Amino acid sequence: MRRSPAFLGLALIAALLASCDEPSESGLERVRRTGVLRWGGDVQGGEPYVFEDPARPGTLIGFEVELADAIAREMGVRAQFVQNDWSNLVPSLERGSFDVAMNGLEVTPSRADSVLFTRPYFVFAAQLVARAEDTSVTDLESLRGRRVGTLASSFSWDMLNAAGVEVVAYEGVEEPYADLEGGRLDAVLLDDIIASRYGLVRPSLRLVEDSGEGFYAVAARQGEGDLRDAIDQAIARLAASGELRRILSRWEIDHERQGRLATWTEDDTRAMLRVHGHAHFSLHHVWLFLQGAIVTLLVSASAMVLAIGLGLLLALARMYGPRGLAVPATFYVELFRGTPVLLQLYLLYFGIMPSVRHALGWHAGIESDALVAAVVGLGLNYAAYEAEIYRAGIQAIPPGQMEAAKVLGMGTMLALRRVVVPQAFRIALPGVTNDFIALLKDSSLVSVITVVELTKRMTITAIDVRSWLLPGLLCAAFYMAMSYPLSRLSQHLEQKLARQESR
Repeated sequence: MRRSPAFLGLALIAALLASCDEPSESGLERVRRTGVLRWGGDVQGGEPYVFEDPARPGTLIGFEVELADAIAREMGVRAQFVQNDWSNLVPSLERGSFDVAMNGLEVTPSRADSVLFTRPYFVFAAQLVARAEDTSVTDLESLRGRRVGTLASSFSWDMLNAAGVEVVAYEGVEEPYADLEGGRLDAVLLDDIIASRYGLVRPSLRLVEDSGEGFYAVAARQGEGDLRDAIDQAIARLAASGELRRILSRWEIDHERQGRLATWTEDDTRAMLRVHGHAHFSLHHVWLFLQGAIVTLLVSASAMVLAIGLGLLLALARMYGPRGLAVPATFYVELFRGTPVLLQLYLLYFGIMPSVRHALGWHAGIESDALVAAVVGLGLNYAAYEAEIYRAGIQAIPPGQMEAAKVLGMGTMLALRRVVVPQAFRIALPGVTNDFIALLKDSSLVSVITVVELTKRMTITAIDVRSWLLPGLLCAAFYMAMSYPLSRLSQHLEQKLARQESR
C-alpha cells in the first residue's frame, strides 16, 4: 500500500522521538561493545612518549604505548592509537575523536574542569635549563622580564606566566633548546622527561633547578565517569602490581617520585584536581586579541611589500632576462610554489638563520629572529605567486606597444618602466589584492616559529577560558575587519579596470 508523504513524515518524527527515550550508551559500555580503547596522542611528542620505532617504520613504541596496552588488557579490550595534534588533544577529546587522551597531558587548573582526569601515571618535575656560561640564571625569579621558552598551554606555561617572565611559546620539544643554545632565549622550562631527553644532552646547557612538580594523567570526557573510573582502577592495579614502574623503568624514567603512585589515594586525587580558579573572558583578552591582530597585520603587510617587489623582478627576469637569469627565476617560482610554506618557515628559522648567524658571529637583534623569519619566509613564498600574476599582466599588454616604444628610441628597460609595467601592474592589481587577503590568513602559520599572532592568541585564550566559541568568533571578527576592506578594494579595482577596457 502506498504511503503518503505526510504519513512517512509523521513516522519519521515518531521514530526520532522514540530514539530520544532510549538510554544513551555510557563511555565504558561503548568501549566494551567495540572491544577497543581509542586513545589520542601526538607522535610529534617524540621519544619516550609515543614515537615510530626506527627499526620498524610504521610501528609505534614508547612508554605510553605500553601503558595504553596494559590498561586495555586490564579492561579486557585492546588499545588503538589515534594521531592528534598535542595542543588540541582536549578539544578533540570533547568532540569525540577518541575515547581518552593520554600523551604527557599535564593536570592543570585550565584542564581540570574540562575533562575527567584519572589518578596520575607519572609524576614529573618542571626543570629550568639555562646556558652553562650564563650564571645570572639562578631561579625563576632571576628571569623576571627575560625570555623563557616552553610549550603553550602547558603546566610550565602557567608557571612562567605567574612568574612575570616573557614567555615564548613553542609547539615542539626540540626547538626551545636549540633556540636557547643559539641565544634567542635566556632559559627553558619544561617537564623533566623532555629536559633530560632534548635539553641536558647538549653540553652547552645546564640544569638550574626543579621549579615545580606536576602529574601526567589520562583524560576522559565529561559525562563518562564510568570510563574514567575503569581506567583509574586499571592504573591502580598496574601500580600495585609493580607493572607501571617496570614500564617506566624500561624507558629509564623511573625515579623516587614514582614511588607515590603505588600508595596513591582518593584524597591525593582530589588534591591534584583541586581547581584554583580559571580565567574568564574579559576586556583584557580583547586587548590581547588586538595586539595579535596588529602582529598579523604587520607581518602580512611587510611580507606583501617584499613579495610585490621580488615578484616583479622574477617576472621580468623570466620574460626579458638572459637565460642566466630566466632559468634561476623559473626554478625559484617552481621551488617556492611546489613546497609547503610551513616547511619553508621551519627551514628558514631553525636551519638557515642560526647557520648564518654562526658563520658571521653576529648576535645583534637575535630576539627578533622569529618576526624577521616570518616576514621573510612569507614574502619569499608569496613572491613566487606574485611573479606569475605579473607575468600574466605583462602578457596581456599587446606586443605592439613595446615595438612602438622601441621605434620611439626607448630601450627595453625604459619601455618596460614607462609603458609596459605600469599597464600590467594595473591589470594585476585585483590579483595582488586577493593574494594579500590570502596572506593575512596564511600568516597564522608563523605561530610555529614562536610568533604569537591572532590565531595563536585565540588558541591560547580558548584553553585559558575553557571555551572556543567566544574566542573563535572574536578571532573571526578581527580577520573579517582586516580582510573585508581589502575585498572591497579588489572589487572596486576590478570594476574600474572593466570600465577602462570598455572605453
